Amino acid sequence: MISDRKLEHLLLCKHYDVQYKNKNSGFKDIELVHNALPEINKEEIDISTNVFGKKLESPLLITAITGGHPSAFKINKELAIAAESEKIGLGLGSQRAAIENPELSNTYEIARENAPNTLLIGNIGAPQIIGDSKNSKEFAQKAIDMIDADILAIHLNALQESIQPEGDVNATGYVNSIENIVEEIDVPIMVKETGTGIAFEEGKTLESAGVDFIDVAGAGGTSWAAVETYRAEDRYIGELFWDWGIPTAVTTVELSNSLDIPIISSGGIRSGLDAAKAIALGADAVGMALPILKEAFVGHDEIIKFINIFNDSLKIAMFLVGAKNLEELKNSNLIIKGDTKEWLVEREFNTKNYSRRN
Repeated sequence: MISDRKLEHLLLCKHYDVQYKNKNSGFKDIELVHNALPEINKEEIDISTNVFGKKLESPLLITAITGGHPSAFKINKELAIAAESEKIGLGLGSQRAAIENPELSNTYEIARENAPNTLLIGNIGAPQIIGDSKNSKEFAQKAIDMIDADILAIHLNALQESIQPEGDVNATGYVNSIENIVEEIDVPIMVKETGTGIAFEEGKTLESAGVDFIDVAGAGGTSWAAVETYRAEDRYIGELFWDWGIPTAVTTVELSNSLDIPIISSGGIRSGLDAAKAIALGADAVGMALPILKEAFVGHDEIIKFINIFNDSLKIAMFLVGAKNLEELKNSNLIIKGDTKEWLVEREFNTKNYSRRN
């Protein structure tokens, strides 16, 4: 059952190391250039954003985590309380389980009940919208109505589908189906990966399809091949593809410097310093899931503490480069080096255009 699988995913993320082993997000290869004369007051730094149509007090989004099992009810409640308190966006896990079994809808609805004002992002999988456009529209609309979503995310998870025993590996028609949802649904549409990144070529395809936002969700954080490896009887395939994907820093550069739609950088973001680097590379916001999920098992007070530390470390990074707001941070001096630079060179991205003072 889908609901049981959701519980397994939660428990595996809580108790096992499901992060990438030999591939990092790429942010270790990014250096922000220190400004010894910042000429700004740290207490006046503004990290708010309006890029999603709502005023958010931080560029941090809690990206898609959970739902679809009774155990997820409390987690989504704690996440929503924290998101509402700190005025940040919250993305929910795939809503397929509740659309197919309405008895589970309360595990998602609890989010809007406890976050009446902040940004909520609904979530459906690309495999669930292939086929009849009328059925696809109804599926998407149910997800939106369930939580009064401000944005609907369509997630791409070809790697996870390939590893999990119940996986759907027919990706024929993804692009056409996404185009149909964009045309037929009234709320903005986000397309997000789930930990393996989106290359420039696919980013351009999605932009041409009319999507409003892209979450790159690159490699370097949680590996869903790893999660599924722990569920599999034979672990060979999962372990073989454990580190598959495009590092987050690379996919962030490729998309944010090539597309005209807002880009969310997620996948291995672990601090406000990582966030500052991602935004300096061109991202409009950053997403985080696993570290916040671990705090959610404790309660919303711990989530709020985590968010406050994150925000303060972001402000310190901005202070040290002399950026008063996120737009100024985007123009900060930085250096790209190491494997991340090699990735971009091999992908024929001229790093001199993206790494000021390189």
